[in-house]
Amino acid sequence: MFDEWHRERFIRKTLRRLSQQRVVGIRQPDNILEGEGLRIEKAVSEGEGDKVVAALRTCSLRGWVEVYTDAVPLLGVAPVYKLTSAGWNVIHRSHEWVVATFVIVAITLIATILSIFIVTFLIK
Repeated sequence: MFDEWHRERFIRKTLRRLSQQRVVGIRQPDNILEGEGLRIEKAVSEGEGDKVVAALRTCSLRGWVEVYTDAVPLLGVAPVYKLTSAGWNVIHRSHEWVVATFVIVAITLIATILSIFIVTFLIK
């Protein structure tokens, strides 16, 4: 029963870990064939285990993250992910606030219409 909840919680924790990534420096190419890239500190990558890979791929499927091609993690060569604007909205729970605001507005509108109806037609 709680397996789905634990899995969703781990996905959101992985997403929050992605928001803590920092650029440490710019990697200089060793030869002409390599390009420059960013060196990322606290990078969350696929080399951390199957659960992290599943969480990153789920986030990518939902449109919350995408692979950042010009970045290299400090410890490893696995792909580095970056947050999209949808990922930031999930972290800050912006969607829930919009839905809650819409529900409150709808309830207020219904109450106003009912009170106008009661005052106009029933109290005479």
